[in-house]
Amino acid sequence: MSRVTGTTAGALRKGSARPKAGKAAATPRSGGWRNRGGRGLCPRQAMGGQQRRLATAALGLRIPACSAGEKGLPIGVCPAMEGQELPYVLIDCIGGKHGVYEDHVEFLEKHFHLISMKEYLENKKSLSEKIRAIYMWYHKPVINEELLQSLPNLKIVASSGVGIDHLNLHLLSSYGVKVANTPFAVSTDTADFGMALMLASSRRLVEGYQMAVSPNTEYFPADWLGAEVSGATLGIVGMGTIGYKVAQRAKAFEMKILYHNRNQRNKEEESAIGAVYCKKIDDLLQQSDFVLLSVALTPQTHKMIGKRELELMKPTATLINISRGLVVDQDALVEALQKKVIKAAALDVTYPEPLPRNHPLLKLKNIIITPHIGSATKKTRRLMMEDMTESIQAGLTGLPIPNEVLL
Repeated sequence: MSRVTGTTAGALRKGSARPKAGKAAATPRSGGWRNRGGRGLCPRQAMGGQQRRLATAALGLRIPACSAGEKGLPIGVCPAMEGQELPYVLIDCIGGKHGVYEDHVEFLEKHFHLISMKEYLENKKSLSEKIRAIYMWYHKPVINEELLQSLPNLKIVASSGVGIDHLNLHLLSSYGVKVANTPFAVSTDTADFGMALMLASSRRLVEGYQMAVSPNTEYFPADWLGAEVSGATLGIVGMGTIGYKVAQRAKAFEMKILYHNRNQRNKEEESAIGAVYCKKIDDLLQQSDFVLLSVALTPQTHKMIGKRELELMKPTATLINISRGLVVDQDALVEALQKKVIKAAALDVTYPEPLPRNHPLLKLKNIIITPHIGSATKKTRRLMMEDMTESIQAGLTGLPIPNEVLL
């Protein structure tokens, strides 16, 4: 039985369907979507509650009268006013492999009336007009046109994490539905993990552990060596929030930093981390000891690292991927690692996830694969949940959505 319960007040008009709106005008950008506000801190991080209230007032927007902060809720965004019903929000489920975390439920239920997908499917007539938002955790529930047609009052989808390749933004926009993600919440931990993969790969940490605990080990060979990180050249492909934070950490290791990005960073940002812009990715690949991928998955970045790009890299280089598995041609990577075209790889992402147990990547010694855990810390996952809550509340009350994804 689902733990999420809902009331059934009023029936839907029989046979009602959501009319499909005309497509909203999109701003074409190479590489696809972008977040409102561009680079830097999100509004939540950049200003305090009083500053945000003043800024919102300056835009002529109405602020709810109660003080959410006194109740431990996000500053500047309120739950439903007393006497009003909490907004209905669709989730996949609670707990299990991909459900909302058990310890997040109490917080969420202060703001929303949560409806599980199971409950919704069993009570479509009474619930479809009530649901105004979708809380998408671990890419669930899956959103398709059939679901959108059945939710005539849907206003916003909040998706956990930074990637939105699992969403059809044009389809959502055609129904007038806004989208938010959590790019700033995940950036610090993901950057930390990118550095962890670099260090673990360069110093052969997994191999060293296996040697140390193996029952067959009789001695530690003196010529068992790794590669230096300090002073090496790091090439970052994708200098967004995560890429920039990786560069900040790499600077502490006295690394030479190259980067390739859709747009060049300003001179102040470059000088702060000592980064050099490579307009052509080929230049970065040829010079780097470590190539770290931190890009969104778009048609432009799909398999952007293939056989040609791998052959441009140094034979002593390591490829690190903390973005999406499909950014790399995995068949080409298998061949490159087997033939020592590059030295090693460290992947937090693959396609699919997990890989089939007989996949050739799993049989190689010069690779580290982790189960997509770049942002997997308790603090960050809670911050993601709070950011999604704030975005949903803003979207339902007409306030600027902090992490809105724009076409």
